[in-house]
Amino acid sequence: MKVLTAAEMREVDRITIESGIPGLVLMENAGHRVVEFLERRFAPLGGQRIVVLCGKGNNGGDGMVIARQLHTRWRPAALHVVLLAAPETLQGDAAANLRMLAVCGCPVLREIPAEARNATLVIDALLGTGISGAARGDMLDAIGEINRGFPLAKVVAVDIPSGMPSDSGSSAGEIARADATVTFTAPKIAHAMPPNCDHVGELVVGAIGSPPELFAGARVELVQPEMFAALLAPRPRWGHKGTFGHVLIAGGSRGKSGAAAMSGLAALRAGAGLVTVASSAPGDVAAHAPELMTEPLDHGLAALARGKTVVAAGPGLGHDGEAAEVLAALATLEQPVVLDADALTAAPAFPAGAVRVLTPHPGEMSRLTGRPTSEVQTDRIGIARAFAGAHGVTLVLKGQRTVIAFPDGRVWINPTGTPALGTGGSGDVLTGMIAGLLAQFPESPGEAVAAAVYLHGLAAEIGVRSLGEKSLIATDVLRYLPAALEECAALPHRL
Repeated sequence: MKVLTAAEMREVDRITIESGIPGLVLMENAGHRVVEFLERRFAPLGGQRIVVLCGKGNNGGDGMVIARQLHTRWRPAALHVVLLAAPETLQGDAAANLRMLAVCGCPVLREIPAEARNATLVIDALLGTGISGAARGDMLDAIGEINRGFPLAKVVAVDIPSGMPSDSGSSAGEIARADATVTFTAPKIAHAMPPNCDHVGELVVGAIGSPPELFAGARVELVQPEMFAALLAPRPRWGHKGTFGHVLIAGGSRGKSGAAAMSGLAALRAGAGLVTVASSAPGDVAAHAPELMTEPLDHGLAALARGKTVVAAGPGLGHDGEAAEVLAALATLEQPVVLDADALTAAPAFPAGAVRVLTPHPGEMSRLTGRPTSEVQTDRIGIARAFAGAHGVTLVLKGQRTVIAFPDGRVWINPTGTPALGTGGSGDVLTGMIAGLLAQFPESPGEAVAAAVYLHGLAAEIGVRSLGEKSLIATDVLRYLPAALEECAALPHRL
């Protein structure tokens, strides 16, 4: 699912209108999408006490369409339409919809009446994606009213909660609360990325008439199961362990054998046919799981990698001389390589065209880029995209809404995950899952990485339902991975 910037959305609207669909029709369709959602979630609408708060722009025009439809079709128990702007300042389609409200006999107020405070439903149509900077003046006051003035009400935002910038990762001002947001055509960056994604409530995307081909070239997408559905298809009946790839995990120094073992188990659970763990303590690794083959790491990574489909390095690797030899050997390997943890010590140099997947958390990304962690978190998409392009790698920037950036500038945002993944070993499990899926599908590396990241987050979410956020540990992700695979088979959309 494409994710658009505000500028991309304006361009889509412009071309749609120039192609022959009037802006008034787009506004009418937007209002319809919101009303359809209200009917699904809050029926019977005739029993609701509703306040529609409108600004002077197109977002306010959408609100007037919503108010007109509520007034003419459902006659709610109470309907207060409040225009927080001088009527003469409205232009174009918004002004036309104000006139239509008057024709329908629906009164429009200039301030919120006292009797509206017991509203059960508030429609936030104050500010849309065109906002620049923090809300001010009457709009800021109205946002405060949404947040504190309607204690009984659910709030539905039109396109985006008022005060929230559509592109940046944070806002300097107050943002209206929202229990749900109905946006149009495609999600925007703020809908998809933290911290603002936490403020939109339930997100619904409605089509209003813009042809999908107008935004097919957008470079940011939200990961959805249909993107990797082919990787989850039933295996061929003739398949055997040699069919599904052989993963080599390099790591597990003394005292850290569990990290490499978890990566190896994750590769197996993700479907790899064979997994070998090369470790300084192979006996300790073998004690964790009999399914794992082991080798001493001092045999040399290049020799151990012969015949392997994918190499993953870093979990529990350490920083001794043996680790340095592993890092030096990685640059010579031809097969796909996944790097995590102790293997992320510096910006890598790899052969052009080689599949290289780096999986840093924000602190490791800070070390790789030389930029403060706070800066990394403020511009996760931009920094991940720039690094991936500069180094020719696939960059998996872990954290809330993990970002997957590709060398060609594409960025995929993962919607699954939970704070429960903030536990030791969860990154080691992700590394193994990526390696396991790459081993099976080396011809689809992007989809394999996306599948691993999505399933990793989803399995943790499912585990939390039974164990809670505080009690989930890394190996529980593998315990609930089969349920995540089953849930993905239904191809649910996750926004």
